[in-house]
Order: sequence, then structure tokens, then C-alpha cells
Amino acid sequence: MAETKAAANTDIEHSAQPESIYDFVYDPHEERMLLNFGPSHPATHGTLRLVMELDGERIVSCVPELGYLHHGFEKLGEYRTYNQVVTITDRMNYISPMNNNFAYILAVEKLFGIEVSKRAKYFRVLLAEMSRIMDHLVCIGTWAMDLGAFTVLLYLFRERENLYNLFELLTGTRMTISYTRIGGFARDRDIPPGFFEKIKAFLPGLLKSIDEVEKLLSRNKIWLNRTKEVGVITREDALSYGITGPSLRASGIPFDLRVAQPYSDYQDFEFDIPVGETGDVYDRYIVRMEEMRQSVRIIEQAIDNFPGGELNVDPDTKVMLPRKDEVYGSIEGLIHHFEIIMLNRGTRAPVGEAYVATESPNGELGFYVVSNGGNGPYRF
Repeated sequence: MAETKAAANTDIEHSAQPESIYDFVYDPHEERMLLNFGPSHPATHGTLRLVMELDGERIVSCVPELGYLHHGFEKLGEYRTYNQVVTITDRMNYISPMNNNFAYILAVEKLFGIEVSKRAKYFRVLLAEMSRIMDHLVCIGTWAMDLGAFTVLLYLFRERENLYNLFELLTGTRMTISYTRIGGFARDRDIPPGFFEKIKAFLPGLLKSIDEVEKLLSRNKIWLNRTKEVGVITREDALSYGITGPSLRASGIPFDLRVAQPYSDYQDFEFDIPVGETGDVYDRYIVRMEEMRQSVRIIEQAIDNFPGGELNVDPDTKVMLPRKDEVYGSIEGLIHHFEIIMLNRGTRAPVGEAYVATESPNGELGFYVVSNGGNGPYRF
């Protein structure tokens, strides 16, 4: 026992964590225990270490240890062109990569002073909401599985697979799509024929699955016992800790950047902001479930009111690659292509800085981009 405690104290000094939880002394006559959870464990869905003091199933205190997923994305971005950084943003959250692409490109376009077409804005909104749904499907599915409801995972991952198929039809890939570009999108062609029809055919099945999951969980005694009045975050605490996204709204604060600071013409869409009452785990589940329904509303409006025109800005702006027929059919198109992709030329931004914040599936996601006049970010 003495050796175990000595080892624990050594770990405290190494990680510089608060000492209170590590002062725990095991008493065989009580149900209290100290549990090291992670950093590599299937239920963490990533690499995260939690040192928890438990009283039966109740978590009395917890010390998180972060940093295991640090990849140096900011430094990597300094050695890439603006469009190449898009591939890095995919990896920041591969569950909903389009939202990362979207937020980064908005910051870069603000830096360049580029205004994309209304058609491009609506299409970005549509894809961002599809990614939001995909993120919530994974969140609730794995969440339910960790609490013992495996069937929910199967229902929701079936819908996630359908979304992957739609993204594959559009982009040619399923997960790290890297689809946005400065001034529009990656492909030099328009939206595939029948793409919107396939989305519309998918949505009713998605809503049915959401309803089925609610029937399985919302009145399930085990689910309620493990989520109701558990992990309560009050309104005051949520604001004090700077919590954003569904967790903030679950605490009863109706703040959503899509409404508070509309971007990409979100002001054109009608949707509600789901909020919770007590800020417990159950409210965070309910908010995400309702947000998927609201995302369906936005997607339907985007399709029904989809504008005409071009998806991408004019190639003459020298921020977009020219069309393939121009590259292979004219010397001007070939020169244009090489100038954009060459590291010592490329697309150069004016000296300055820009920040754009968006409402990602898990909260506020903002990108700050600094330019020194080169063809890639000086800092991001």
C-alpha cells in the first residue's frame, strides 16, 4: 500500500495535478475507490486520462489529464498553402470534418476579402448541417452504448452510414473530405445530378430513427437513472467556464452563433434553438436529439430555396484552380494552374489577420489566421 501511494505521489509531481484527489486512502469498509480511467480505453473514444474518486457508481471528484491528442496542427499549417491547410482541419474532428473546413475557409476568405456566391453559401450550410447530424449520431450512439443501450448505436450508425454514402457521392471520399476551397469548393463541376433527391429520400428515415431512439431511451428507467440529475452544469457555471454549444444550451442559455452572429446567410433559415432546464446529462441528450430535427429543417429549406448561379468564384480572381478543360486546352489555363500550386507563387493573401467563429456540432469553433503576405498562413 505504501509503495502504491508513493507511486501515485510521483505521478502527481510529474503531471502537476491538484493533490486533493491523490490523497485518497482506500478503506475496505466503504465503497469508495480511486479509478484511473484511460488514457487508452475504448470508452474514452480517444486518448484521455481521468483520475476519478468513486462512491459506488457515483463520481465524487475527477481530475482530467489532457494533451494526448496534440498533433501540432498550428505549426503544420505554417508550412502549407492556404488550401493545403484544409486537409489539416479535417483531422481536428474527423466525425464532422465539413464544419472544420467551413470555419477555416470563412476566416481565410475574410482575410482575402472574398465574398462567395449565395449558391455556395447555401450549399455550405446544407453540408454543415449534414455534418452536424453525423456528429450528434455518433455522440448519442456511443453515449448510449457506454451506458448499456447497444441497440441505439446500431440504429444511429445505420443513419451515419447513409450520410457517409451521400458525402462519398459528392466528394469521392467518406470521412476526411477536404471539400472546401478559397472561394468555393474543390471540384470544378457542379453538384452531382440527383444529389438533392437522394438527400430528401434519406431524411424521412433519419427522423424515424430519431423517434425510435427516443422511444428506447427517453422513458427507459436505467437511462433516466444514469442521466437525470447527473453531471449538472448550472447556468452560472456554464457561463463561468466558457462552455459553448449544446452543453451551454442544455443549461438553459439559448445562445447559438448561427442566430447571434449569422454567417453564410444563416439568417435566411427558420429553425428553433433547443434548450434544457436543469443542465444535466439528460438535458444534453435531449438538446442534441432536437438539434438533429432542426438541422433537417435547415437542410430542407436549403434544398427548396437553393439559388442559381455558380458554386465557385471566377477563376480569374486567381484563388481557384481553373477548370480542367482550360488547363489542357489553353496555355493561359496551364500557367494559371501552375502559379496557384507552386510553393513560391501560389495564392497570396494581403498582410493582415482575420477571425471567424462558427457554431460547430460541439460548440463554438473559431479560426484565427495571420498573413504576412505569403501564400500560406504565418500563424493560424
